Amino acid sequence: MVCFRLAPVPGSGLLLLCLVLGAVSSYALELNLTDSENATCLYAKWQMNFTIRYETTDKHNKTVTISDLGAATYNGSSCGDDQNGPKIAVQFGSGFSWIVNFTEETSSYSIDSISFSYNTNDNTTFPDAKEKENFTVSDRVAFSVPLNDIFRCNSLSTLGKNDVVQHYWDVHVQAFVHNGTVSTKEFLCDKDKTLTTVVPIVPTTVPSPTTTPSPKEKPEVGSYSVVNSNGTCLLATMGLQLNITDDKVASVININPNTTNFTGSCHPQTALLRLSSSSIKYLDFVFAVKNENRFYLKEVNVSMYLVNGSVFSIANNNLSYWDAPLGSSYMCNKEQTVSVSGAFQINTFDLRVQPFNVMEGKYSTAEECSADSDLNFLIPVAVGVALGFLIIVVFISYMIGRRKSRTGYQSV
Repeated sequence: MVCFRLAPVPGSGLLLLCLVLGAVSSYALELNLTDSENATCLYAKWQMNFTIRYETTDKHNKTVTISDLGAATYNGSSCGDDQNGPKIAVQFGSGFSWIVNFTEETSSYSIDSISFSYNTNDNTTFPDAKEKENFTVSDRVAFSVPLNDIFRCNSLSTLGKNDVVQHYWDVHVQAFVHNGTVSTKEFLCDKDKTLTTVVPIVPTTVPSPTTTPSPKEKPEVGSYSVVNSNGTCLLATMGLQLNITDDKVASVININPNTTNFTGSCHPQTALLRLSSSSIKYLDFVFAVKNENRFYLKEVNVSMYLVNGSVFSIANNNLSYWDAPLGSSYMCNKEQTVSVSGAFQINTFDLRVQPFNVMEGKYSTAEECSADSDLNFLIPVAVGVALGFLIIVVFISYMIGRRKSRTGYQSV
């Protein structure tokens, strides 16, 4: 936990800001604002990242994802006063800032507006930006929550305006805390309400009402890569099959690599591969380093359009798949399943990934999955058994032939 003392705010006294910072690909923030009497006046916890599209000097559009915000400051965050409502203000990186404002009504409070600012003069993030200046995008949310309730939305929420897409999930916030005690009564967002009701409790003897999808053929294998200023920094080869359950109806979708766009970003501790198409707004694979010597798939985020016109969105930043040493690649030729949630799984085929330490744009030596290792072990065993059987057959044939030969030379 990190605590900061902020400048006094009129009407609220000295504020103490305490935060617990997440260290992986998305930005996990837990904030507890206290007033002059050391009573909590605002509590918030959530995760977020940002995707920014900008024009390069060669007049192409390029996308960068800000998912590891590093050290942050929180100047301007306040519990509010008679003239202004509570506000959360976060500054990070080189010229990035994020602000959310709240307002109080008669029996509710509103998440009023969210603004995000970035500076393309930051040559590390925007090395080839055509326009070097500050940009700000603001969205009015006007989402009301009953007073004395804490707002919860574990589902992925997206705000998109101009060239910026903001992603939020695992959100818990109460802007007007009564008597310094955070409420235990939750007000759920619509997506969480849907997730709560869409999974029925069914007796084990009764078949599930979920519609079984028609069988799908094996998806085509695609090759994807991410390039930064040092060259290729991420490689991925895989066939992808998405399994989605929405409103108790299951569907299986094969990703066609020929119609799929890909981009991403590479950092010392995290790497991102993002896929998109006409039906997939984004499918993010986020990798992380653990124990300084291994990497793994830490996070999957997806948002896509379903055939009924609705948008399906899921995020999970607590995964643990595709584990391999740094400096090597991870490979699994057999079918694998990445379980993102009860409603969303990804089947992979002929998988090989290397999100860190790519040399000369080529895969390093692969660490194979257990399924492939078992197969590689069984092959020589099977060959050995076949050879042994062949030797036995030859030996028996030889003995039979020898016996017949002796029979032919009996004395008369």
